[in-house]
Amino acid sequence: MKLVVQVKLLSTPEQALALEATLHACNEAANWLSAQAYGRQVTSRSGLQALAYGELKRQGLSAQPALHVLRKVADAYTALEANLKAGNLGRPGSKRHIKATGKPVAFREDAAQPYDDRCLSWQTAERTVSIWTTTGRLKNLAFTGQDDQLAVLAAYRKGESDLLRRGGQWYLIATCDVPEAMPNIHPAGFLGVDLGIVNIASTSTGKRHCGRRLNRRREADRKLRSKLQKKNTKSAKRRARRRAGKEARRARDINHKISKSIVAEAQRTMRGIALEDLGGIRERARLRKPQRVTLHSWSFHQLGSFIAYKAKRAGIPLVYVSPANTSRECSRCHHVDKRNRPSQAVFSCRSCGFVEHADLNASHNIADRGWMVWVRGAESQAPALTLVA
Repeated sequence: MKLVVQVKLLSTPEQALALEATLHACNEAANWLSAQAYGRQVTSRSGLQALAYGELKRQGLSAQPALHVLRKVADAYTALEANLKAGNLGRPGSKRHIKATGKPVAFREDAAQPYDDRCLSWQTAERTVSIWTTTGRLKNLAFTGQDDQLAVLAAYRKGESDLLRRGGQWYLIATCDVPEAMPNIHPAGFLGVDLGIVNIASTSTGKRHCGRRLNRRREADRKLRSKLQKKNTKSAKRRARRRAGKEARRARDINHKISKSIVAEAQRTMRGIALEDLGGIRERARLRKPQRVTLHSWSFHQLGSFIAYKAKRAGIPLVYVSPANTSRECSRCHHVDKRNRPSQAVFSCRSCGFVEHADLNASHNIADRGWMVWVRGAESQAPALTLVA
């Protein structure tokens, strides 16, 4: 399976200037080529190479970086065409559609630039890289990262790596081809995972992840974000951007910890994992305004993808089940009634009198449905590529 590992470059000021000049030159060339592609309606890799390869080299790019710029532009137009075809950018004639198709694809000056082994070499034992720049090749450029990620990098790195700058720091994103564990084809049952508003994740074994403390922090973040948006000054916008990055990193870290705990529990108990199929949940959900804000402020899709790739890496079966009535169905007698849930936290069956925490009851239903899906042979497939860091 494909994973990516992020490492931080420990560049000197001189090295940072060389990397910055290289990234700006590559993206300036990409913008020039994008304008040519848009004007001449040539977007294939072969067509762009015939059109502009020589000119890109005259602009100061070596052979391999020039080819990567060509591919980056061609891939951007391929992605645009796919989004237009799928209707992700609105209907033809709409403002969004016209905005997307009315000008060339643009690249930020700090947009990531791909490198292959001809212009980037790794010395993983010494934790250094040698990388091409427009001012010459930088050698012995040190990097660092988490120990477990560096071990994956040393053992399984394969393919291209991306150079990018974020928050004033330089990073390399490396692709690793990690072998999958032998799948457990005879699970002892399924661990149901209920994703919710008060508790982000609740398992059928009774474990609830993140509650009051995190929700108070999320509420404080929302109030501060709203305050900064209303202020609308340059300093407020600058602070809001910094806060947004901090919130995203915190949420990502929490999602990694929750997914790691869930997968470890399933592996320890020899079970599979059952998740709700929450596709389109934001459009289907009928919630009060405060609940809508909470629902939209957490990346449940990211959490699900983290669980999926960790489960696949550990050889744990993963299935998706229908979310219909999981919170209204009794896990004992399977009676369905919206009155079974008199409050957010309480489930009380109107038929058999069974009482339990609502999230735990829902997770039991998800676990039961997961086993039924597995028995029918409808095993779900985890994503092939997800970030490690």
